[in-house]
Amino acid sequence: MTLRSQRGVTLLELLIAVSLVALLSTGMLLAMRTSVLTYEKTSRRLESNRKIVGIEHTLTSQISGIIPVMGLCSSPSGVPAPAPFFGGNETILRLVTNFSTAEGARGYPQIVQYRVLPAIGGGVRLVAIEQPYTGPQSTIGYCTGPIAQELPAAALPPPPAGAKAFTLADHLAYCRISYHAPYDINIFLEVPWVTLWNRLVLPAGVKIEMRPLAPVAGGLPQLDVTVPIRVTRDPLQSYEDHF
Repeated sequence: MTLRSQRGVTLLELLIAVSLVALLSTGMLLAMRTSVLTYEKTSRRLESNRKIVGIEHTLTSQISGIIPVMGLCSSPSGVPAPAPFFGGNETILRLVTNFSTAEGARGYPQIVQYRVLPAIGGGVRLVAIEQPYTGPQSTIGYCTGPIAQELPAAALPPPPAGAKAFTLADHLAYCRISYHAPYDINIFLEVPWVTLWNRLVLPAGVKIEMRPLAPVAGGLPQLDVTVPIRVTRDPLQSYEDHF
């Protein structure tokens, strides 16, 4: 009788092969998961950095693009009277600018009102309320009278119909707005920053100080924004050509 040799694998060898494939698959999945988590963390950090840079760009463009206009503000007589629209304190700033958060430098001039409001979960947030400027009549809803030092932003009336609100920064430990008086070229002395601006002329600069409530490790910090105002036009003076 002739015996034929039979070739194959044993059950033990098959179990070892399956175990090796499973270990390799698990290692590949762990490596892919680590890569995805690293990518998501990097993306969040880059998005946070872009947002901070965008906030600084928006604030700088809006404040430096100020248009000195007269608004219709409430008066003791109850009838709105013309008054310089620019003004603010430590938590409020109102102005007319040629730069919009949504449209950039295109379109109508914008009425912008910054408000420092309480944030959900603690801290404060910086909100920009915008509405197209179409003349002094369009400022009535924002120019409720002279801004006092102790007037909080939360005490202001709600934005008029048609206004858009943008949260520029959220979950901040603090946000403070200050103003630099124009330089006196006759005495050449430095003047301090003040937290209330209700004068008839424009300040020489505006500073917004912000700090995050919980800084993101490895990300850009929320830095102070200091914007010089180079507009020297007097809103009380009528400029016209004489030929």
